[in-house]
Amino acid sequence: MSNPRIPRRTVLKGLGTAIALPMLEGLMPASALAAQAVSPQPLRMAFLFVPNGINMEHWTPAEEGELGKLPSILEPLDPFKSQFNVLTGLTHDKARANGDGPGDHARSASAFLTASQPYKTHGADIRVGISVDQLVAQKVKLPTKFSTLELGLERGAQAGNCDSGYSCAYSSAISWRTESTPVAKEVDPRQVFDRLFGNGDTPEMDESRARRDRQRKSILDFVMDDAKRLQGQLSLKGRRKLDEYLSSVREIEKRVELAGKEAVEDAPKGAVRPTGMPREYSDHSRLMLDMLALAFQADLTRVSTFMFANEGSNRPYRNLGISEGHHQLSHHQRDAEKLEKIRQINHFHIQQLAYLLGKLNSMEEGEGTVLDNTMLVYGCAISDGNRHNHDDLPVLLIGGAGGTIKTGRHIRYAHNTPMANLYLSLMDRMNCTVERFGDSTGRLDRLT
Repeated sequence: MSNPRIPRRTVLKGLGTAIALPMLEGLMPASALAAQAVSPQPLRMAFLFVPNGINMEHWTPAEEGELGKLPSILEPLDPFKSQFNVLTGLTHDKARANGDGPGDHARSASAFLTASQPYKTHGADIRVGISVDQLVAQKVKLPTKFSTLELGLERGAQAGNCDSGYSCAYSSAISWRTESTPVAKEVDPRQVFDRLFGNGDTPEMDESRARRDRQRKSILDFVMDDAKRLQGQLSLKGRRKLDEYLSSVREIEKRVELAGKEAVEDAPKGAVRPTGMPREYSDHSRLMLDMLALAFQADLTRVSTFMFANEGSNRPYRNLGISEGHHQLSHHQRDAEKLEKIRQINHFHIQQLAYLLGKLNSMEEGEGTVLDNTMLVYGCAISDGNRHNHDDLPVLLIGGAGGTIKTGRHIRYAHNTPMANLYLSLMDRMNCTVERFGDSTGRLDRLT
C-alpha cells in the first residue's frame, strides 16, 4: 500500500525509476549528523508466518532463561542466539473453534495477526478483524513510500471453500486492512522489484521495463547520472555504503531476470505465463527475503508481513527429499518417520529466517545494524499440526527494537497467555498505543 508522503531519504531518479537509498554519511550537515547520533533510528516490525504447526519436541528449549544449546529446529539461528527470544505459553484463543466446528487452518491464519474470531463462511461476507500491522500503519502514518508491505511464496484465493466451510481468503492472508478486507500478498519477485524501485508512474515504468528488456539494460542505468552526482557529496564510508547498496539492487535484479527466463522455459508451449517465480522454493524464498531486507534498509516501509505458505498448504519439499505434502505430513499421528519429515521442513524454514537475519545484521545503521532496530515475530497459530491446538504456540521474537527488548532468552509465560498481549507491547514501541487489541488482557511482561 503506497503512502503519498515523500520519504526523507535520498532517491535516485530516472525513467520510471525511483531508487530510495539508506542514510549515507556526507549528505547531512554536521548539526544533522550530531542530532542523528542521539536520535533513535527508524524502528521496523515484521511478522513471518509458517503453516501447519511445528514438531514442538525439537523446537522448545529445555530450560528457561538465557539460551544455551538450541533445539535442532532452531540450530540455524545459533549465530544470532543473543538477538532473539523464544516465547512459550502464548495462545490464540480465537483460532479455536469456540462453537464453530472444524476449520483450524483457516482460523490459524486469520487469527494470527488479528487475535479475532473469523466468521465462518465461504461466501462474500467474510469478517475477522483488523490486523496489528494494518492498525499500526493506519494510526502512526509512517513517512515511508509504502505504509505496509505484504509478501509471500504461495498464491492465495479470495473466494471458495478452502477449509470446512471457511473462505479461502482466511487461509491465504494474515494481513487485514479492515475486518472484511484481507490484504493480498505479492508473490511474484518481478512485481515486488518494480514496486520497490519504480516511481509509481505506470506508463513510465512500463517504458523503462520495455527498454531494459529490449536493450539488456539494468534499472541502475537509468539513475547513473544521479548516482555520479551523489558520489561527490559523500564521505569515503558513504561512497562504500552506496556502492554496496547499489550492488545489492543489481544482484537482486539479475536473479529476478533469471527467474523470469525460467518461467518462460517451464511454461507449456503456447501458454502465457507472465510471472517470474523461480523454479526452486528456496531461491524464491531468499529473493523475496532479500527485497524485504532492502525495503527496510532504504526505509521504503517499516511494517511488513511474510507468508512462507498458505495455512493448510500441502506443498511437497522435494529439495529436502520429501515428496509427501506438508499438510498431509502434519497429521502424523505420532508416526516417527512423519515427525522427522516435519522437523526437516521446520528446520528448512528456520534456515530461510537465518538468511534474512544475516542480511539485516550486515546492514550498518547508526551505531548498530538494521536488525538492532527491528522487531520480527516468527511463528503460527497452530502448535502441533496433528492436534490442531492453538495454545503453547511456537513463537520467536527477534531483534532488539532499538534497545527496548532484552534478547537471548527463553521466556515461559502462563498457559493461555494471549498472543495479543505481545502485539500490544510491540505496538507501544511503534508509538501506536491502544488499550486493547483482539482478545488481549494486558501488555506482555519480561520483554525488557
